[in-house]
Amino acid sequence: MQGVIDYTHGISAVDSLLLRPLQSAVHVVVEQGRAAIIDTAASHCVPRVLDALAAKGVPPEHVDWIVLTHIHLDHAGGAGEFMRRCPNARLTVHPLGARHMVDPAKLIDGTIGVYGEAETRRMYGDILPVPAERIETAQDGGSIRLAGRELSFYDAPGHARHHVVVRDSASGHIFAGDAFGLSYRELDVDGRQFAFPTTTPVHFDPPALHRSVDRMLALEPKAIYVMHFGRVDQPQRMAADLHRLIDEHVRIALEHRQAGAGRHQRLKDGLQSLVLAEARRQGWRLSPERLLAVFREDFEVNAQGLGVWLDTQRA
Repeated sequence: MQGVIDYTHGISAVDSLLLRPLQSAVHVVVEQGRAAIIDTAASHCVPRVLDALAAKGVPPEHVDWIVLTHIHLDHAGGAGEFMRRCPNARLTVHPLGARHMVDPAKLIDGTIGVYGEAETRRMYGDILPVPAERIETAQDGGSIRLAGRELSFYDAPGHARHHVVVRDSASGHIFAGDAFGLSYRELDVDGRQFAFPTTTPVHFDPPALHRSVDRMLALEPKAIYVMHFGRVDQPQRMAADLHRLIDEHVRIALEHRQAGAGRHQRLKDGLQSLVLAEARRQGWRLSPERLLAVFREDFEVNAQGLGVWLDTQRA
């Protein structure tokens, strides 16, 4: 099926086409004819994922788990629709996120605060609630089993307080959601991959994010799967860039903390300059215009995240 990338150990990435190709990956794990879906994108992406599983011989009735790394709608917006269409599935989510899956009203309102109502409805469509009795909380150190294959949970705050990462016992790999940043395939240079932090409102916490990156590295994964986009294969090298760029985000925020009404635009301008500087440093081959287009949504969201973080520093 077009838009499906098959990796090793029964792991695949399904391109959700949420905003553009190769922007948001829904990862699936297939073991002995049973499946777990890790992060969901939006409800209108659900048929693509189920079609990909059907092509692998997995019907909706054999989807055992919907696993959320966190509850931002690009990761959890399709959860209710998946649960509706996969009658035997259970959903896992960080304890702080469970109530928002049962009643997503505040989650929807928060997303409208970031993107506006029209854009939120366009991107995410209907957000269906999940029955409380079908939810299991992803406790730090806890795990679930997929046909005997263990998926273990680790708290990973910094991008969001309700964030976990998931370690797969069969591969030793980690599903990191947004805790290991963005790694867009357009940036790859001769197979060399790169990472860039994502802050997002409202829980950006730089020290916690540094710790979460280090916690993942301590598990010694040979590969990490990020939603934006897919598998990255040199996490130790990429983590060094992430740590440096998290600190650069903090520097930009502090530089403009007194900017008043123009602060948000100055934060966006600072982030654009950072991406252009990173392009020169890493040898990215996209034109400046194309590069800024790739990061357009991220500039907006990261600037909002930095603004909220600055406000918490003054509180």
